[in-house]
Amino acid sequence: MLRTADYYRRHAQAYALSTRNVDMAPLYERFLALVPAGGLILDAGCGSGRDSLAFTQRGYRVEAFDASPELAELAAQHTGLPVHVRTFLTLTDTARFDAIWACASLLHVPECDQPEAWARLWAALKAGGVIYASYKLGQGKRTDEQGRAFTDADEARLTSWIQPLDHQGALHTWLTHDQRPSQQQTWLNVLVQRHPATP
Repeated sequence: MLRTADYYRRHAQAYALSTRNVDMAPLYERFLALVPAGGLILDAGCGSGRDSLAFTQRGYRVEAFDASPELAELAAQHTGLPVHVRTFLTLTDTARFDAIWACASLLHVPECDQPEAWARLWAALKAGGVIYASYKLGQGKRTDEQGRAFTDADEARLTSWIQPLDHQGALHTWLTHDQRPSQQQTWLNVLVQRHPATP
């Protein structure tokens, strides 16, 4: 993970600029249809702050964090929101969020830590809430040419990580293609809902 952190330290500005204008509207539509109006969304691994800003502009309340101090600072400047520096494995909130958005961020968590990362997100989610996440489609771990470590996923691997989560409701997965012109990447997307509280 050190080389991944070093990449974002050295290339934060370029990365933010390259991702900030990607059209995410189709994903927003599917996700926000499951979020109550004005609900509290956690943007987990917010990167450039693109999605946090989009959610606030749509009237949702947003909290955000990123593991990279450099990206967190850029996201705060872009959104006007406080952006915390933390990792998935240091998340300790309990039943606070109506929804959690983890777009292209869990993919940097080592495979051995994926179940714990999901468990911490799940604990932070309110009853009836929903989590969106995306991974590069694949079946293993790898390091790209920039030195960033990735944990790829297919539906079977993803299911093994989230199967232990209690009170799990609907699970939807689908594939999309990267919207950046320079990228030829297939993404695995997932929406997983938590059962509403029992009356």
